[in-house]
Amino acid sequence: MIVLIPAYEPGRHLVDLVRRLAHRTVVVVDDGSGPRYAEIFVLVRELGAEVLTLRHNHGKGYALRLGFRHIHDRHPGRGVVCADSDGQHRPEDIDAVADRVATSGAAMVLGCRRFTGPVPARSRIGNTATRALFRAVTGRKLTDTQTGLRAYPARMLPWLCRVTGDRFDYEQRLLLRATAERLPIAEVEIATIYLGHNASSHFRPVRDSLRVYRPLLAFGLSSLLAFTLDTAALLVLVTLTGSVALSAAGARLISATVNYRVNRRYVFATPGSAVRYLLLALALLAANLVLLLTLTSATGSVLAAKLLTEVTLFAASYLVQRIVVFPARAPAVAPAPEAAPIVIARPEA
Repeated sequence: MIVLIPAYEPGRHLVDLVRRLAHRTVVVVDDGSGPRYAEIFVLVRELGAEVLTLRHNHGKGYALRLGFRHIHDRHPGRGVVCADSDGQHRPEDIDAVADRVATSGAAMVLGCRRFTGPVPARSRIGNTATRALFRAVTGRKLTDTQTGLRAYPARMLPWLCRVTGDRFDYEQRLLLRATAERLPIAEVEIATIYLGHNASSHFRPVRDSLRVYRPLLAFGLSSLLAFTLDTAALLVLVTLTGSVALSAAGARLISATVNYRVNRRYVFATPGSAVRYLLLALALLAANLVLLLTLTSATGSVLAAKLLTEVTLFAASYLVQRIVVFPARAPAVAPAPEAAPIVIARPEA
């Protein structure tokens, strides 16, 4: 199992971590840190790490994919455990997550923090909000959706290189894709460590939070728009026709047409399949009708029944659209010529 560490303007914590991981092969990606940090990377190379150097900063997601591709090409058949360079991950936790891959058979193993003890408020709130939002959209409960300590078996490396996202949003996209494809995810509890109130982190609370949340929020806003159109049309049509079934069908036709166009252009940004979306819309319409009629009878309120129905079908709709209707296109992962990595080989023993 190889340890992959993306690093941007790291401190001495990176050197200490590599020294304590002498029993493992370590690959460090210098994500355009520049000459001021060259000494740090010289030290980790002297400790036995392989260093990949990018001339310009591209982001954590880009650095991780570059490392995955390097390991797949230079160390075939080896799994990978990813760790951060800021001292948050102990070697014993890295080992525990790495070892779990071999025994669990999971496609991904997460090192999950419990957020006990002194944790910066922005980290505690951010992780709680992301965890809740992830569960609301996908229906899957994960303890720590923002952990950087993750391990993958060798078979997952090509898949990891196909997922898009160059910055902090990449790791969130991995979880979304894994959930959409029903890949098994295992968890290992690790220590919660924040040094100096996480001052060394390059996570920008506003900009990077938007990147992380974007796949979830975009679908949520698109669904909210469709829900608003659907609900308004339903109430109008029920008033005009007196038939809940006919009104629900007409309202869904209007909202589905708008929703498909919005998701195709703004949410998933892929051509998608109109036929598959139509089949999904028909399936959701049938489920919508059954739930709506049942809940209307139970509650006596069309509006209340509509709200309960939409909440129930929200996660199912996202998962089917992400994996079936709008599957992600496989991007080229090779870096641009001006960003070609310089590989400093592991020194000979």
